[in-house]
Amino acid sequence: MTISIGVSAVAIAFALLVIVTLAIGIRTIPQGYVHTVERFGRYNRSLQSGLGLIIPYIERVGRRVNVMEQVVEVPSQEAFTRDNAGVRIDAVVFYQVLDAARASYEISNLETALLTLTMTNIRTVVGSMDLDQLLSHRDEINDRLLQVLDAAGAPWGVKMNRVEIKDILPPADLAGSMARQMKAEREKRASVLEAEGQRQAEILRAEGRKQSAILEAEGRREAAFRDAEARERSAEAEAKATGMVSEAIAKGDLAAANFLVAEKYVEAVKAIATAPNQRVVVVPIEAAALAGTLGGIAEITRSVFGEGGAGQGARSTGLPPRVGAPAAKSSTTP
Repeated sequence: MTISIGVSAVAIAFALLVIVTLAIGIRTIPQGYVHTVERFGRYNRSLQSGLGLIIPYIERVGRRVNVMEQVVEVPSQEAFTRDNAGVRIDAVVFYQVLDAARASYEISNLETALLTLTMTNIRTVVGSMDLDQLLSHRDEINDRLLQVLDAAGAPWGVKMNRVEIKDILPPADLAGSMARQMKAEREKRASVLEAEGQRQAEILRAEGRKQSAILEAEGRREAAFRDAEARERSAEAEAKATGMVSEAIAKGDLAAANFLVAEKYVEAVKAIATAPNQRVVVVPIEAAALAGTLGGIAEITRSVFGEGGAGQGARSTGLPPRVGAPAAKSSTTP
């Protein structure tokens, strides 16, 4: 009975030992983490996420390293620019552990080391730049910090992904001066743009006046050309009529000359009578002379159409009735 109890106790102890051994040797690593394995206190290998096995009582898990991208908040600190302007600046750093063994055994406190390194390099970069350059070239500051930090973190198995400057605060009095400077600059640009607009408007108005003058001159030239052409046509017609009258006179037909002179005579009288600036027309022409003129025109007409009679006298003389001369006895008033 005593032996059976002893055997049972040994079996139970062995079973407990096996269970404890298995519990020690089987490890479950969560996603995004890497566990380092130490054998007798020395680094041996790394266990990736998932199910991992170690040799119980010989090996143990050393460090549990987060290999996801992490963020380090850099606290606000005061730094001086190259032109001795004090500013307060803060930033954030994004990094990722690529080599868990080096991040665990090459540096004792990785996050503190990265934070200190970032703050030191921020002061270095700020001190190498003027205030205006510092405020307007944040991308350049980020790039320079990223290059320096990435080179410094490479021996620790760390990859610096991004460095972002969150805020740059100049002193209050300096901020007021900058605000006034910005206002003056904007007013200057507004004045320049306004002057440019007025200049452009004047140019356009001058162009419009130029085009208008050109078109007006072209219109006057065209009108003058048309007037000259009309006068030329009128002169040609007058010359042709005069030539025909001269030809008729040369042939001994004086009726055409009498007709032309009488027509001009009547047109002159009509022009005087219909003048727009005259209310009363006083014509120093005797009624007998006017009747004689009409009689001469009638005789010319009868001569042209081949009728005989009293028109032979006027045809033979070829002269229009003289103003103020007595009318011929044979003429009758209409």
